[in-house]
Amino acid sequence: MTEEILRDDLRFYFMSPCEKYKTRRQLPWKLAVQILKIFMITLQLILFGLNNQLVVSYKEENLLAFKNLFLKGYSGVDEDDYSISVYTKQSVYDSLHYVIDQYSQLRNLSVGPASYAEENGEFLPLIICKKSYKRGSVEPSEEPYDIDCINCKFFDFSRLLVDIEITFALKGINLQTVRSHELPDCYTFFVKIVFDNSCHSGKVKLTLDFDAVSSVCKNWKISGTAQKSTHYLLIFDGFVIIVCLSSAVLCTRSIILAVRLLQRFSSFCLENYNQKVCEDDQREFLNCWYILVIISDVMAVIGSILKMEIQAKSMTNYDVCSIFLGTSTLMVWVGVIRYLGYFEKYNVLILTMRAALPKVLRFCCCAGMIYLGYTFCGWIVLGPYHEKFEGLSRVAECLFSLVNGDDMFSTFAEFEQKNTMVWLFSRAYLYSFISLFIYMVLSLFIALITDAYETIKGYQTTGFPMTELQRFLLGQKEAETVHASVMLCCCKRYSI
Repeated sequence: MTEEILRDDLRFYFMSPCEKYKTRRQLPWKLAVQILKIFMITLQLILFGLNNQLVVSYKEENLLAFKNLFLKGYSGVDEDDYSISVYTKQSVYDSLHYVIDQYSQLRNLSVGPASYAEENGEFLPLIICKKSYKRGSVEPSEEPYDIDCINCKFFDFSRLLVDIEITFALKGINLQTVRSHELPDCYTFFVKIVFDNSCHSGKVKLTLDFDAVSSVCKNWKISGTAQKSTHYLLIFDGFVIIVCLSSAVLCTRSIILAVRLLQRFSSFCLENYNQKVCEDDQREFLNCWYILVIISDVMAVIGSILKMEIQAKSMTNYDVCSIFLGTSTLMVWVGVIRYLGYFEKYNVLILTMRAALPKVLRFCCCAGMIYLGYTFCGWIVLGPYHEKFEGLSRVAECLFSLVNGDDMFSTFAEFEQKNTMVWLFSRAYLYSFISLFIYMVLSLFIALITDAYETIKGYQTTGFPMTELQRFLLGQKEAETVHASVMLCCCKRYSI
């Protein structure tokens, strides 16, 4: 009787929600909660994304507005990684005076709600800082240079200029959120304009950037539906938290039940067959989908709390909130695959990924060593001659694009033939990398997945190998082995 009860409990645990309902009329609470959670988290993400887009567009438009306000001769388009460049001393003086004049007339010039920032009732000043070499002179000759440490003082060209930094703070308010029936965001923009002469090439690069810090608007009064809509959104976020906590509790309960079942099954095998449950059978009790769901629930709860804080204007870190909400939504939708896996025609992807993953990971470790070698080599040799190889991350991104067949001709064509040796090296480097990774590494990578897919298709026709656990569930005693293959855990596998 004990064996039959254990077998029935194990069968019930491994059933699908529909089979559990047909067998014991147990309602699929976890499935219902997951479906409700998918809908609510997706809706929450969409609502947050729409508001986040308004914030991003507001910052981008302010950055463009400030560049047009404070940079003399700005065309509206940045030059590479800087905004504009000047080449004469007079142009540097004119650009510097232009920033100061525009700042002093900001209230009369700006068409947006921008004003000077205050702290403790006093306006924050505009600060100009010049960095130059403390002493020494540099002439275009072959004589050794006499250069000392860097000093910061008021601007002049009497010493070798390194850069000039102009910093000031402005206030602004994002009124777009009011049209979306939400409370407005107030911002403090810490603007920094840099005159970069660190290359000493005769070209001074001007760059404008700012850090936007959101804060609670003080002494504001808003009539209409904005306050009411905020309350509705807070209630909705609270309901999302309750659903996610319920989902996490149900999945945790299932994991605890699985551990108890494993303990019972292990004790039964030791007492009756004098053998331990192998690792493959033990992993059957550890449902990774439940762990994925719990992680997504925790991230959704944290993201919802941060969203509520942002909605109430108690905090303003949109980036952290978006990471939590976006990752949790990704995991929730990936978790839907689990329920599709109960249908034979839809579980091919899951089975193929499970079969191919160990081999793919080992293969990627080996290929990664070669990839890193090409990355470091390309950075140190080709970096001074090609913008795509200027940094390690850019080299890695460029090589990944080449593996996928993107931008090949332009990568070849942008190498200038000023240095014949480097040009020849670049050809050997690119041809060898492309040939090796596209024709060999990528083909082998695809072959591993294809082989796993063909194996799964064959199993769907002839039957999947059975473990001792599956034989026990079918009520079979260990007898003649029809087909056995030794796995990593030395478990026996039997064909159905």
